[in-house]
Amino acid sequence: MSDNVVHLHKDPNPNPDPSDGPDGGGPLRLTVVPDPAPAPPAPLWVRSGRAVKQAATHERTQTAARAVARHGLYTVGGARIVARRAWDARTAARYERMLRAAEAAGNYEVAAEWEERGQRFRDARHRRRMDLLTAPVDAAKSAAVGTGMGIGALVALGVVLAVATKDPGDVVTPLMAVVDLIHLLIVIVTVVWGPLVTLGPFLALLGLWAVGRHQQAAPNWAMPERVRNGDGEPITPSIVVKALRDLGVPALRNAIKEMGDAGASMLGPITIAGCGVEVDVTLPSGVSTDEVQKRRRKLAENLTRHEHEVFITIPPAARTVRLWVADSGALDEPIGPSPLVTDDTMTADYAKGRAPWGQDLRGDAAALSLYQRMLLITGLSNQGKTAALRSLALWLALDRTVEFRVADLKGAGDWAMFDGLATVLIQGPTDEHVIEATEMLEGGVSEMERRLQAPPGTVFPPLILLVDEAQVAFMCPVVDEDKRPYGGSKATSRYFMAARKIHNQGRAVNVLLWQGTQDPTDQNLPKLVREGAHTRASLALGTESQARMALGDKAVDGGAAPNLLRPGLDKGTVVVASDGIEIPAGQSSVTVRTHYISTEDAKEIANRAKARRDGVTTLRAIDRGEERDPLADIAAAVGDAPRVLTQDVLKRLDALNSDAYGGWSFVDLKRVLEGTGAEPYKSDGRMVVGRDRLARALANRDGDGSASAEK
Repeated sequence: MSDNVVHLHKDPNPNPDPSDGPDGGGPLRLTVVPDPAPAPPAPLWVRSGRAVKQAATHERTQTAARAVARHGLYTVGGARIVARRAWDARTAARYERMLRAAEAAGNYEVAAEWEERGQRFRDARHRRRMDLLTAPVDAAKSAAVGTGMGIGALVALGVVLAVATKDPGDVVTPLMAVVDLIHLLIVIVTVVWGPLVTLGPFLALLGLWAVGRHQQAAPNWAMPERVRNGDGEPITPSIVVKALRDLGVPALRNAIKEMGDAGASMLGPITIAGCGVEVDVTLPSGVSTDEVQKRRRKLAENLTRHEHEVFITIPPAARTVRLWVADSGALDEPIGPSPLVTDDTMTADYAKGRAPWGQDLRGDAAALSLYQRMLLITGLSNQGKTAALRSLALWLALDRTVEFRVADLKGAGDWAMFDGLATVLIQGPTDEHVIEATEMLEGGVSEMERRLQAPPGTVFPPLILLVDEAQVAFMCPVVDEDKRPYGGSKATSRYFMAARKIHNQGRAVNVLLWQGTQDPTDQNLPKLVREGAHTRASLALGTESQARMALGDKAVDGGAAPNLLRPGLDKGTVVVASDGIEIPAGQSSVTVRTHYISTEDAKEIANRAKARRDGVTTLRAIDRGEERDPLADIAAAVGDAPRVLTQDVLKRLDALNSDAYGGWSFVDLKRVLEGTGAEPYKSDGRMVVGRDRLARALANRDGDGSASAEK
């Protein structure tokens, strides 16, 4: 009974009653159903077949089968390679292949040279064959002469020996010694010949196997999984030629077929370049470089690489592409910390130094000159744009002569370490922050115009106007009281026009604009602004059109492709177009893997920069429109420093409110401070304003605010 099944069910009720339940069934009944008889076991031959099938499909069985096939095919492939080499050595086939390859490539001078070499080879071969006709007679004569001279020499030696020993039998002693030696050699050969004949074929097969294994002369399906997947597969001329042949360009494929196996004549030397290799490919006539560039992904897959591990650029030589192929997985390895983090003694030089930004694809240090160069960095969100821009600013901050005015229109605290380092620090994404950033740029324009009107030869300290997330400013819809928009790309746009003015003339007087922006388009990054940047860098982007906006047509046509970087995986990797960084000859851009500097490390670097300065008062907002208190503003501009140069006080007042103080000169500053006890005075031969004197003047001034002056 324990093996039976109990079923619980209701009898059907032809006259259902509502009390019977929603299904209207009858009373519950229990039914005992015996279990079905167990199925008989499968026949032995079925179970044996299943076991054989399971064993045949097991991973270890397949691996062993591939290994046996692979090593057997190594021998076959090695025999083919040795036979080909022997044929090439005995015939003019090699010269014919090189001749056809040169003709297919259009190099007729090289073709003529190979034809001449082939003819010389045939002439030498003909002479050798003619010499073989007389070789037997010459050999017989030489043997006869040699044998006679040898026997004569041995007999003469025996005579000398017999005279010395006074024994006539020693005359034949040297001759008999030679006979015994020949007999010994015959015995040795007789003993060794049998094993040698037995082992000879095995040694020959072993040699063929070694050649095949070295050349990987086996089908891909028989190779180990590591090789089949392309992990660590070296780049050889044959692999490059096959990749180009299978690229899907008919003219290229046909030209390589005409070249035979000598398609490698298209290739220059394959050289190690950082974490990969580099090779120049001279394309046959009728094949354009653009056709290869457009097939980058297919070329990478043919080389058993990912798309981001192959870069195609155009060198100066005509009809040539330069391939850089990374070692498998090498670009996913970190590059190490920035020298700014590891070297706490590092300093900066705005005019002569270069910022340590990262490494290029060759593994060499990539350093960027910032001297008199406007800067634009673009990229998708969360790709490391702010970190890349901030690392440049942190290096330049170690030069105490450089002044920063920073507007972070994201406001997430990425630039908070510049509090006490920048004279202006605006942080926030609102329209109010955009207004403040716009007026910061307009203050920079006023400073630029003042410098442009200075006497010739005047040297001006660098002023960096930095706007991160600049697309927020260009997209701002707010208009001022004169109906002028802050954002946009029209001539009435205040932010746009301030940026354009700085781009036009700021470089001459060291007033520079650095901008970082997302997803460059004509709406959030107008053409005139992006083309005004001397250094243009881009992280990963979505489309080629965005890449052209970010870097320009010349860089993209030359091979720059930030749109092919992997979002999220290639964080911090930038494609740079600038004359401020070393770019290989013939290329228009370089790819740099930038050092990542964390926020904590950035704070430490900023503190080192602050220690090199006398003290900077950071203005966190720009006041507009209200009545000013010049004496209080001057005290705020001086800040915590014991004394500040009058020219620096004027610059800080301009940054505080360009409308009120943009046109101030030393005369205006002296007029306000005259009679307050805080007048400018000389210190080390230069006019300064003292903090303590200003504090006393503010404390002692009349209660009615008589020290306050008009704008």
